[in-house]
Amino acid sequence: MTKQLFAVMATGLALMAATPALAQQGGSTVTAATVQGPILSFSVNEEVRSRPDQATVGAGVTTTAPTAVEAMRANAAAMEKLIAAAKARGIKPEDIQTSGISLSPQYDYSNQGNGQPPRFIGYQVSNTVRATTGKIDDIGPLLDALAAAGGTNIEGPWFGMKDADAQLVGARGAAIKAAEAKAADYARLAGYRGAELVSISEGGSFGGPQPPMPYGRGLMAAEAKATPVEPGQVANTLTLNFQYRLVK
Repeated sequence: MTKQLFAVMATGLALMAATPALAQQGGSTVTAATVQGPILSFSVNEEVRSRPDQATVGAGVTTTAPTAVEAMRANAAAMEKLIAAAKARGIKPEDIQTSGISLSPQYDYSNQGNGQPPRFIGYQVSNTVRATTGKIDDIGPLLDALAAAGGTNIEGPWFGMKDADAQLVGARGAAIKAAEAKAADYARLAGYRGAELVSISEGGSFGGPQPPMPYGRGLMAAEAKATPVEPGQVANTLTLNFQYRLVK
């Protein structure tokens, strides 16, 4: 589905001086390129929504032990099981990446009200990996497999496109046609014969990670059903910035 959002800004709708000049008006740049006419600047946005073709999930484990070494060793053993579970679901090694490891001392503050100092109880280690897959229909079973393998910190999925730019091929043509019509309309309203294209620049945002979906082991159904996951659609937005010269 494509929709057009036009953010239009007309600058310098008056004849410019004969010599080239550069001026700032309201945060925009107006360039007196020639004496033929003023410069019209505006942007055209095109949004393309489509079903995602890849997803990323995060999974990790948290362990606590009396010493830092013991906590790290326990966490490493647990993470090996978690990574093995991801690979068993068809995730390639190159699509599994560690996203964060933290080690911190833990204290019991319950006695502070009695004037007692915090009591040291050990060290806590958290380790998280992210796995990316193109098997959208397998996200639910993947989450369940990670939880069954001991994952206690599970987040996602984040949906996106492998080649977001390819989704915008048609949007570029639509944006240019819309810009031509917009420029012609401004020229007519301002009393000019037409508009000549001066420059085009591209910007935009592509479908990428979406806000995470909270997930925990307690969410698993009692019966042997996979966690339902609906990918919906992701939005890819193209922004083209145009400059036209209005001519008599």
